[in-house]
Amino acid sequence: MRDTWPLFAVAAARMLVHLLTNSQYGVHRDELATFDDAHYLAWGYVAYPPLTPFIARVAIVLLGYSLPGVRFFGALAQCAAIVITGLMAREMGGKRLARVTAALAVAIAPVSILWGALFQYTAFDYLWWVLAAYFTARLLRSEDPRWWLGIGVAVGLGMMTRYTMGFLALGITGGVLLTPARRYLRSPWLWAGVIATIAILLPNVVWQARHDFISAEFLRYLHARDVRIGRTSDFLPNQFFVPANAFTVPLWAVGLWYYFATPAGKRFRLLGWMFVIPFLLFAFAKGRDYYTAGSYPMLFAGGAVWSEHWLAGLDAARARLVRKLAWSVFLMGAIMGTLLVPIGSVNSWWWQHVASRIDDFHEEIGWPELVSTVASIRDALPKEDQAGLGILAGNYGEAGAIDLYGPARGLPKAISGVNSYWLRGYGDPPPRTLIVIGLSRSAQERYFESCEVAGHITNRYNVKNEETKNHPDIFVCRGLRESWPEFWKEFGYYG
Repeated sequence: MRDTWPLFAVAAARMLVHLLTNSQYGVHRDELATFDDAHYLAWGYVAYPPLTPFIARVAIVLLGYSLPGVRFFGALAQCAAIVITGLMAREMGGKRLARVTAALAVAIAPVSILWGALFQYTAFDYLWWVLAAYFTARLLRSEDPRWWLGIGVAVGLGMMTRYTMGFLALGITGGVLLTPARRYLRSPWLWAGVIATIAILLPNVVWQARHDFISAEFLRYLHARDVRIGRTSDFLPNQFFVPANAFTVPLWAVGLWYYFATPAGKRFRLLGWMFVIPFLLFAFAKGRDYYTAGSYPMLFAGGAVWSEHWLAGLDAARARLVRKLAWSVFLMGAIMGTLLVPIGSVNSWWWQHVASRIDDFHEEIGWPELVSTVASIRDALPKEDQAGLGILAGNYGEAGAIDLYGPARGLPKAISGVNSYWLRGYGDPPPRTLIVIGLSRSAQERYFESCEVAGHITNRYNVKNEETKNHPDIFVCRGLRESWPEFWKEFGYYG
């Protein structure tokens, strides 16, 4: 414990920041969808594997819908990754300086900070990447093949969180074939790890098979959309300041060099390939810049170990100077990282100059007001319309908001054609009158005989987000032009 308490201190500092700031605004659009899915536990969902909704269900049962409470789990995953990265450096022979340096590099990584501020599958995906790398480091140091079982479990949990874990699995496979670790191909423990991964993933594979592998179609759509609108165009330049803090570039660059160009790093070269292979695959496949985030901690660990050894070879005066310079750089990185947490109120200086560049914060504003507006529209309808009322939402944020805040206002559950909402159907009996949010007027005219504007989406801060900019009008629609089964068959879509 004496050797690890600094790692827990770094993680505790990060956790404190999240506990103080994670309730600053409201629920994020993606969180609304996950909370809704948590009420329909299954072995799969259209947009992601089942583990994150399950964790959300546990969080909701234990802590309700308290934002600091639910988001605690995402923050905890990031804090665990901080500690595990420090322990990874220890496995490579790093002493206290190397361990703390590696942990700090994760603590100030931009995506890690943002993922600790929300409840999203990316937070848990990051943890499984780091855990798989840590188990690999333990395997390579101890040469105990039983660690393959831990690696297999970490990969399996990652696949049940986010399918991009498959890229790390390919990195492990390639690294084994390209290094002396291929000797483990004869070990039953490696194959036990493979079996563990398959066993963990199998229920989701069965679910996908029963639903025509709908997630594969969803991912193809999502990727094509991201490429079309330019979200993947800056993959390479953004590696210097999105998945890792810009002030830690020298550290991870040295880590990559350590694995491939030094005698000490040769023993752990498999970790180097576990970075390089997924990186190249993501670049070739035109992935988004943050997809590589989980692979940087293994570079931080290697870079910190090499730097510590290098410092030990300097004279005392030069070593002190380098340490002071390094801590100054980390301090600047920490200041830059702190700016990414919601430290200011809406329309404060911070909101205008920092949050304006981060869409996630804008997507936390206005959901209770939207539901209040829908409830007011419902109350103004004739009694016969209220009796057969449905609420049709265009996206999962709107549907999730209706389902979260609507019961207190007596609203029915939302129906939607997006992602897993479409699989849940439209209810029995189907609604006769619909309050429609998030759909264009042209779409409504195609589906309904009559639609009229009944209200508008606003928020008390006048923040511009997807709801207020793209589809601010709320409609009341009547007279579906075709039967509900026919309409629903063609109404499914992805988002």
